[in-house]
Amino acid sequence: MKVYLFIAFCLMISAKVIAQHSPASTQPFLFSVNTLTNDASKWNLQFAGSYGRRATGQFGYDGLGQQLGIKGSLGNRFTISGSLALGFANTGKTASAQQLEIIRDIIGGKKSSGFRLGGGLGIGRDWSNVKSASGRIAASFDKMNWRMIGNLRFEKAFDSSRDKLDFITSFGIHRQLAKTWFVGLEAIGQDLEGFWEKDEAEGGAKLMVGPSVNFLPTKSKLSFSLAGGPVFYATRSNVAASAAFRELTPFGTENGYTLRALINFSLGK
Repeated sequence: MKVYLFIAFCLMISAKVIAQHSPASTQPFLFSVNTLTNDASKWNLQFAGSYGRRATGQFGYDGLGQQLGIKGSLGNRFTISGSLALGFANTGKTASAQQLEIIRDIIGGKKSSGFRLGGGLGIGRDWSNVKSASGRIAASFDKMNWRMIGNLRFEKAFDSSRDKLDFITSFGIHRQLAKTWFVGLEAIGQDLEGFWEKDEAEGGAKLMVGPSVNFLPTKSKLSFSLAGGPVFYATRSNVAASAAFRELTPFGTENGYTLRALINFSLGK
C-alpha cells in the first residue's frame, strides 16, 4: 500500500506542474550520473524519495527515505553534483550521509547529442560517519530517440574495517515513446569486488535490474524519473554489510527490492 501511495504522490505533483519552458534531460536516470552540456539547464535542484523492502538505500533504511541534491555546470565541460541523504531507522533514530563530485567531459560534452566520456573525483560521508574518496568514469550516448549511459565508480573508505577499494557500476538505456516520455531499464552492480574477495566487507556483490521512466512535461522547469526493481546478492561474503553509502544494500542476507522517484527543478537555461 505504501508503494502505491508513493507513486500516486509523484504523479499528482507532475500533473499540477506549469512553468515557462521545456527542461533538458539534466538527470534522466536514477542510478547513473550524467554530465551537463551547453544545451542543458545550468543549475538544478533535485528531490528524490524511495521505498525499500528488505533493502536499504542511498536515502535511508528499510522503508521510506529522502534525498536533496544540487547539480550544475561549472563551464568548460565541468559538472558538479552534491547530495544530502536523510535516513529514519525503525528504532526512531535518524542518520545522514553526504556526497560531492566534480566530473569533466574529456570526449564530447559541448552538446547533448553524440558520445560523451568523462572522469571525476568526489568525497563523501556515510551513515556511520566514515569518510571516503571516490573516482568516477561516466560515459553516455544520446542520438535521436535513444539515450544510453554507463558509470564505473571507485571508492576508498578511510576505515580499517572496510575494503581497500570498492567497485560500483551502473547502466541505463531509454527509448522515446512520445514527445515527453522516455522508457527503458536501469541496472546497477555494487561492491563488485565480492566476485573475487570472499571476505568482501559489505556482505558481497549485489545487483539490481528494473524498469525506468523519464517524463519531461512540455513548457515546464520540472522533470520526473522513476525506477526500481529486485535487489539480490550475486555473491555472499562472511562479513555483515556495513553502513557504507550505497545505492543498494540488501537487509541482512535476504534479497529485496527498491523503488526510487526523482523530481528535478531547472533553475534556468
